[in-house]
Amino acid sequence: MSVTPNFVGRLWYNTAYLTAYSFFTFGFSFRYSGRKNIPREGPVLLVSNHESMFDPCLVGVASGRYLSYLARSNLFTQPVLGWVIRNLHAIPIDRGMGKDGINAVLEALGKGWAVVMFPEGERTHTGEVEPLKPGVSLLIKRVKCPIVPVGIAGSFAAWSRFMKWPKLSPIVLPPRPSTLALSVGKPIDATRYQTMSREGMLDDLRQALVAQRAEAEKLRRK
Repeated sequence: MSVTPNFVGRLWYNTAYLTAYSFFTFGFSFRYSGRKNIPREGPVLLVSNHESMFDPCLVGVASGRYLSYLARSNLFTQPVLGWVIRNLHAIPIDRGMGKDGINAVLEALGKGWAVVMFPEGERTHTGEVEPLKPGVSLLIKRVKCPIVPVGIAGSFAAWSRFMKWPKLSPIVLPPRPSTLALSVGKPIDATRYQTMSREGMLDDLRQALVAQRAEAEKLRRK
């Protein structure tokens, strides 16, 4: 089964979805493909490259189902934001993806949730897919559900970690480098990684993200 947020969570999520869909479609010429590759029901772990603060919203717009995101544990103590992300079934983790964070993700998957994570651990410094954090392997080795690779392109040019403000690429104007696209790849059977070494698994998963980012690059309006 899949799990949806409570009434308040659905209200926040649906409002955010419609706002994000309009914002990215008209403001950044956003395109996506591969939605059918995300299982409509049951647990699934979506893994994506991470180019900007836009990325969680982009994955949400392209997914077609309620998603649960990983959020730093200190955000849950903030008065308004903490209340919002709790109602959205956000999962608290430490930056290093420790034991508690891994168990929280596995528990969410066990409830049938669709969970999104960015295994690079932070936004890219170069625009390329950076090496995945070693701690990710501890989670992947224990996952029993489909793993879906997601690639995002254009997000680094639109709002990288070095930019104070985003650079728009409106759909009504000629395209700029900040047009956005996302590609969802076919699910990976989690058993694929059970016998791989840590280095082999991290490299294989990274290459899956690189491949989907390349597909997303082809989709971008240019």
